[in-house]
Amino acid sequence: MTENKRRHERYDSLNLLSYVCFDSDGKEWMQGIGRTLNISETGLQLETHEPIETKYVVLLSVGIEDDLVDIRGKVVYCNRGEDNKFECGIEFREVSQEAYTVLKRYISEFHKQYGK
Repeated sequence: MTENKRRHERYDSLNLLSYVCFDSDGKEWMQGIGRTLNISETGLQLETHEPIETKYVVLLSVGIEDDLVDIRGKVVYCNRGEDNKFECGIEFREVSQEAYTVLKRYISEFHKQYGK
């Protein structure tokens, strides 16, 4: 069994989102729609129809309950999942204070409900 090295608990959560991928020079390479599979204070797992290379930085617009939050993150892995979809790990890099407040409130509700 591998040791969990995450700093924050992840919670299963299905949220629609859009993403835009940028290279290290800030050039836009691709965009698409996906959904979260799980989420934490520091990252999320994204399900997409197309693979996203780990060299990209992504700008995510995530629908969390009645809010839309924009988060910039780094793709840390992308693997083929079920049904010919891809599962990508995103580490948050830039989160505005407003987006972080929404995210913390959302995760706090999961914690209350499931007590993990």
